[in-house]
Amino acid sequence: MPAGASPQPRIALADGQQIPQVGLGVWQTPNDAAVDVVRTALQHGYRHVDTAAVYGNEEGVGAGLRAAGLPRAEVFVTTKVWSEDQGFDRALRAIDASLQRLQLDAVDLCLIHWPAPHRGLFVDTWKALVRAREEGRVRSIGVSNFEVEHLDRIVGETGVLPVLNQVELHPRFQQRRLREAHAERGIRTESWSPLGQGQLLSDPAIVRVAAIHRRTPAQVIIRWHVESGLIVIPKSVTPSRIRENLDVFGFTLDAEDLAAMAALDDPGGRIGPDPMRARF
Repeated sequence: MPAGASPQPRIALADGQQIPQVGLGVWQTPNDAAVDVVRTALQHGYRHVDTAAVYGNEEGVGAGLRAAGLPRAEVFVTTKVWSEDQGFDRALRAIDASLQRLQLDAVDLCLIHWPAPHRGLFVDTWKALVRAREEGRVRSIGVSNFEVEHLDRIVGETGVLPVLNQVELHPRFQQRRLREAHAERGIRTESWSPLGQGQLLSDPAIVRVAAIHRRTPAQVIIRWHVESGLIVIPKSVTPSRIRENLDVFGFTLDAEDLAAMAALDDPGGRIGPDPMRARF
């Protein structure tokens, strides 16, 4: 794929914005490494970068954005408000701090990172995101790791719908009921840990599908996310894998492939924390 090419589709959000369907995740990417990782990704066609305050790499992400030399309007940037910064005033300050670290006037999307129901502050935090959007500091607002009851509460108390919910989602934990609830409400679903933190790359069913298509297991899994209508943010710091993870638009999965992927779903397949029990 030529440097600078951007073949991936964009997904329409409920507020009229469009988000590139495949993005670069930078969880666990060190701040100093993030500069080259982001620059490399953008040079090879990515137009969507997902970071967070708690990742500790917003400065590096911002430097990578500048190093790539692309017009700001071409790159979709997401960041997140961490649980310790929940509450109306604290969340607004946290958003400003993220913008300062990124050296951006606004981000394209800001999320509440976790509902943290034990803190009892996610509604006030949502109101802060609404205010930040009204003031132009963020263009779209959403959530991460929210369950249906959390979604319905913030909408019920503010009348403002999150454009997406970013949740753990991969072939072994497909979140079908939550995805159905999102579709009913007009909320997009975004997948974190889309490769199951690497645990799925040796799964026999996925390896078999990959061999049929002469693709890697990672490409097959990312293609599954794409064909499922999901927004997906695979993470890598290796240039060859960064390129490989975006090269998923030259093949399609057939009905037999999709059936094999569907059969991998496991209600106990969650790898990360349970949002109802996490004490962040």
